[in-house]
Amino acid sequence: MTSSLQLPTTATASTPRELPALGGFSTAFLGLELRRMLRNRRTFLFTLIMPPLFFVIFGLQSDYKTESYGSGNVTGFIMVSMAVYGAMLATTSGGAMVSIERALGWSRQLRLTPLRPAAYIATKIVVAMVLGLISVAAVFIVGGILGAHLTTTAWIACFVLAWIGSLVFAAFGLFMGYLLPSENVMQILGPGLAILSFAGGLFMPLSGWFEDVSRFFPTYGLATLARMPFGDEAGTTIAAGVVNLLVWAVFFTVGAMILFRRDTARV
Repeated sequence: MTSSLQLPTTATASTPRELPALGGFSTAFLGLELRRMLRNRRTFLFTLIMPPLFFVIFGLQSDYKTESYGSGNVTGFIMVSMAVYGAMLATTSGGAMVSIERALGWSRQLRLTPLRPAAYIATKIVVAMVLGLISVAAVFIVGGILGAHLTTTAWIACFVLAWIGSLVFAAFGLFMGYLLPSENVMQILGPGLAILSFAGGLFMPLSGWFEDVSRFFPTYGLATLARMPFGDEAGTTIAAGVVNLLVWAVFFTVGAMILFRRDTARV
């Protein structure tokens, strides 16, 4: 008599893996990135200390408070310029932090997750924009206390434009963070942003052929729009500033996504 042991058979059906909503963008991931960024001492220095300090150094000469510029005074003009510069520093450094993540092997971890490049780039840009918001607020608070004069509408408009316009530099930081090695990125970006600020007319109004050349730098669009509430910009100049910002924002964002794909594809 023979007995046979028959094992039960189970049918397995392969089900496609469900991709997360919004390509993996989540408030939990965003909150983690924000907390990690705000704990960085270098970020704190670039965001809260340097921009107001530059304003105090360059914007508080006695005649600047009484000398008018458009609907405000020269101190207000310098305040807005330094707020824009601070937003550029904050958003660029926030975006460029991806270079450190690359060096630590974070790209290898991302390669194993369903996080889409667009969601990752969006998260980094939001974090960088929060840093930019803090920086602009710090400069405006110090400027308001120390003698900057603008109309009420100009206060609000300059604040919003300086912050929103820095979006292009959040994308710029991401782009450069993937393009440059981590040990060199901030050493290059610091002087680079200063050069771009002068070349784009951020610290002083430009004229002649230099103004024509400055239209090709990303700082030109941001400087033009941030000063618009002073009432010193023509309509054609404002349109050129908007086009400038849009073109550079698209270029840096698309470039960052392409470099992210390339970076994760190699690991």
